[in-house]
Amino acid sequence: MAGDRITAVIVDDHAAIAAGVRYWCERAEPPIELIDAEARMANVWTGAGALADVVIFDLELVPKNPAFGELRRLVDAGRRVVVYSQHADSQTVLKCVNLGALAYLTKTEGPDHLVPAIHAAADGRSYTAPSLGGVLVSDDDPSRPHLSQRETEVLRAWFASSSKDLVAAKLNISVKTVDTHIERVRVKYANVGRAARTKSELVTRALHDGLITLADLGEMPDPSS
Repeated sequence: MAGDRITAVIVDDHAAIAAGVRYWCERAEPPIELIDAEARMANVWTGAGALADVVIFDLELVPKNPAFGELRRLVDAGRRVVVYSQHADSQTVLKCVNLGALAYLTKTEGPDHLVPAIHAAADGRSYTAPSLGGVLVSDDDPSRPHLSQRETEVLRAWFASSSKDLVAAKLNISVKTVDTHIERVRVKYANVGRAARTKSELVTRALHDGLITLADLGEMPDPSS
């Protein structure tokens, strides 16, 4: 991303959706230059689409067949993806997050959420829209520990920091409180049979559960420190 100039390529088979997203992007601050791939994945990998900071991806490129394989390919290639889909079921949302999408929004969620999601993704950060937040709160996967919002916040801040002192300063809490939250997370993982005794193991668990993404990890210090 060059300066404040953000580019995004949209892959959606509805011209009206692409037109609406373009309208929102042009009026965003900072503005977002939108490239329309016209529902052709080839246009995401070539030309201007290949250089876009963010991919806005519609899962249903093939009717009734969510394109999880294409999403996996994008994420594996290091592309920063915001899924923008009509699917609202928990299984689909969680699968996209676990595959590495930085944000999941339904098409009922307009510019108030899509624009911030694009801005966050351009910086390599995740964005939790109401659709995703609700799914994460109600997730009943027995292998996934139920972390509180504060526990998740502390965990992610710890991954992004070189010390717990920095986490405490960033979140305006004590180091003891940081230790308490991290220990609670470890206990919750142990209780579902997925012990995470080291920082590196916790990073692995968090990646698997969609708490962080590979893009986030690329900007984090060595978790073994």
